[in-house]
Amino acid sequence: MQIIKVILFFISILWLPIFAKGQVRVTGQEGDNPISVAVPFVSFAPDSRGSALGDAGVATSPDAHSIHWNNAKLAFIDFSSGFSFSYSPWLGNIVDDMSLNYLTYYKRIDQIQAFGISMRYFDLGEIQLTDVTGLPIGIENPRELSFDATYSRKLTENLSGGLSIRYIWSNLLGNSTGAPSANSGKSLAFDLGFYYIKPLVIRGLDTDFSLGAHISNLGQKISYTSEEFEDFTPANLRIGTALKMNLDQYNSFTFIFDINKLLVPTPPIYARDFDGTIIRDSNDNPIISSGKDPNRPFISGTFGSFNDAPNGFSEEMQELTFSVGTEYWYGEMVAARVGYFYEHENKGARKYFTVGFGVRYSTFGLDLSYLIPQEQNNPLGDTLRLSFLFNFNKKETLDTSS
Repeated sequence: MQIIKVILFFISILWLPIFAKGQVRVTGQEGDNPISVAVPFVSFAPDSRGSALGDAGVATSPDAHSIHWNNAKLAFIDFSSGFSFSYSPWLGNIVDDMSLNYLTYYKRIDQIQAFGISMRYFDLGEIQLTDVTGLPIGIENPRELSFDATYSRKLTENLSGGLSIRYIWSNLLGNSTGAPSANSGKSLAFDLGFYYIKPLVIRGLDTDFSLGAHISNLGQKISYTSEEFEDFTPANLRIGTALKMNLDQYNSFTFIFDINKLLVPTPPIYARDFDGTIIRDSNDNPIISSGKDPNRPFISGTFGSFNDAPNGFSEEMQELTFSVGTEYWYGEMVAARVGYFYEHENKGARKYFTVGFGVRYSTFGLDLSYLIPQEQNNPLGDTLRLSFLFNFNKKETLDTSS
C-alpha cells in the first residue's frame, strides 16, 4: 500500500500544474474534464527560447532544440554542428529539489541531411518513505529519463521532414525494494515532423514565411505494475506558423502561432446513482453514459482522440491549446521574446505569459525565460529556464559543392 501511495503521489505532483481542477480516469464529469497521461515530462518545454514564446516553436527558425519542437527543422539549420544544455527548477513554489534537464547535439551530414540526439532528465526530488505505522524506512529519489535519436532531410528546396525515435524510462519508486509487483515504466515512442519555409517580399521587406507540423511521443502505452493498468504516453499534434520580417540589416521581428492537441482518449462521463456513486456492471467496470471507453489500445486511442469527447465537437475544440509569441533580434546578437499560452478552463486552465531574452557571441549562446501565471498561486509561477548553446561553422563557411 505504501508503494501505491508513492506512485499516486508523484503522478499527482506531475500533473498538479496542468490539471489542477481535474480528476482522472473514472471521474469524468460534465464541465471540467482534463486528460491525464503518463510521463508528462517528455512534453514539457525544455528550453528557454521556446518557453519564452508561450511554448511555441514548431515553425520558428531551427536551432539545437528543434529535436523537441519539430525535428524536421534540423535539415535547415545554419551551422555544421552544435550542442546545448538547458536547466529548469521545477515547481519551485512548492518544492526545492525538482528539476528538468535537457541536453542536445546535432550534426549536419551534408547540405540536405542532419541528425541529432538528445537526453532529458527529470529529477523528482527526494521523498521520505514510511511503514504502515508511520515510522521512516528510508529516502528515495524518483527520476525519469528519455533518449532521442533524430534524422532530418530536405525533401525539396523549401520542405523538409524529420523522424525521431525515443526511449522513455520512468522510475517513480526510486530504489525501493518493498514492491515486488511494481516496476519502472518503459516505452518506445516516435516523432514525425514537417517544416516548410519560403522567402517572400512583403511591402518591400524581406520576410521568411514558415509552416510546421509535428506529431510527438507516438508510442506504446506505459505501465508500472501490469498490462492491466496501462496509461498513454503524451502523444501530441502540434501545428503552427511563423513570419520573420527583416526591418533592415540589423533588426528583425518574428511572429509565431502554434496550436496543440493531445492525441489521447478523453475521459468519458460515467453513470451515477442518486448519491453520486459511479454505477458498475457485473464485471465491476464503470458504466459509461457519454463518451468512449478510455482503456483501449494505443492505435485506437490515438486516432480516435479526435471524436471521443463526451460532449462532442465543442469539447474537442476545448482540447486545443494556443501559443502566441514574438521574437525580436538585433544584429543576430541580442534577442527579446514575449509569449502567451492558453488552455481552456475545462481542460486544465493553464494560462500564462512568458518573457525571455537571448545573446549570441561567436559560437556561444545564452537564453533565459520566465513564466508569469495569469492567476495567482499557480504552481508553475516564476518558472525559470536557462539554456546554453554552442554552434560551430555557420553555413556560409560550409562546403556548398554537394
